[in-house]
Amino acid sequence: QVQLVESGGGSVQAGGSLRLSCAASGRTFSRYVMGWFRQAPGKERECVAAVNWSDGRTYYADSVKGRFTISRDNAKNTVSLQMNSLKAEDTAVYYCAADTAWGNHLPYEYDYWGQGTQVTVSS
Repeated sequence: QVQLVESGGGSVQAGGSLRLSCAASGRTFSRYVMGWFRQAPGKERECVAAVNWSDGRTYYADSVKGRFTISRDNAKNTVSLQMNSLKAEDTAVYYCAADTAWGNHLPYEYDYWGQGTQVTVSS
């Protein structure tokens, strides 16, 4: 059974930074794609960043390019999302997710999900 547990959410003022972490267990994740998604009230869930665990290939949504950085720690089976220059529109619940193939980074493609962590950015 795959388990993904997020941590690191919280409240921050606009321009600040937060770092989210996702601890993964239950599988050998070397063949997985790990993604960070977010969902704001009334909006669809969207992928903001993804990393291919085996080769480090990354994907970023245009809205976060240059501000967010996704990284993985193979030894610890963790995936992190460093979020800098945060904006009010980054406010959302952030989810860690795992997929077995590099696709189009759509929610339905991902097989496993964490419980989510709230990020609130005040302007």
